[in-house]
Amino acid sequence: MRHQTLISPRPAPCSSAGGFTLLELTISITLIGLIVLIVVGALRLGYRSVESGEKKAVSLERTRSSYQVIDSQLQSYIPLSYEEDGETKYYFKGERDSMRFTTNYSIWGGAKGYVIAVYSVKTEDGGEQALYASENVIGIEGQRDTKLLDNFQSIYFEYFFKDPTEEGSWVDQWTDEVSTPEKVKLHFIDGGRDISFVIPLRVIGLPEDLIGRASLREEE
Repeated sequence: MRHQTLISPRPAPCSSAGGFTLLELTISITLIGLIVLIVVGALRLGYRSVESGEKKAVSLERTRSSYQVIDSQLQSYIPLSYEEDGETKYYFKGERDSMRFTTNYSIWGGAKGYVIAVYSVKTEDGGEQALYASENVIGIEGQRDTKLLDNFQSIYFEYFFKDPTEEGSWVDQWTDEVSTPEKVKLHFIDGGRDISFVIPLRVIGLPEDLIGRASLREEE
């Protein structure tokens, strides 16, 4: 009687086992790479959010400080006049992109005598607009300038004109040479939003006694 010898199956080639391990390793590396990319992206997004928040906070603080300066100067407005070629003219001049007036409040010195303040809107290289302020202290030579605000799509002024027989309206140019506007409005256009501030002028009209005492010549 013959005995049959059972032959056990040979183990799978090592190359097959090695190929499966390499596939697993490739998948693992890919997953780790994806996780790293997600984490890095989240950190970058968080950093940008923090940076954007800080820039916005700085911008808001700068806007608030600039508004306080403008408000202080306009609230301290004094309707002074000067003579030119025998004609009395007044310092207040309002345009859409500029405003000139006299005040006893200086940006650099606080209450510092009579100051001619000029606000002007200028377009920067990138196409955005900035608001500049300059001062001349009457009787003192020299002019000081500073940039108050920038990076706005548009900046402009409006002046409240009220006729005795009408309710009043906002105009972008002040042409009345014998009175001043009751209110001034500043518009800051940013991203389609119109951020506006209304500042009332405490002095309405030009009192004759004040003009007589404080009238100044242009060369001063």
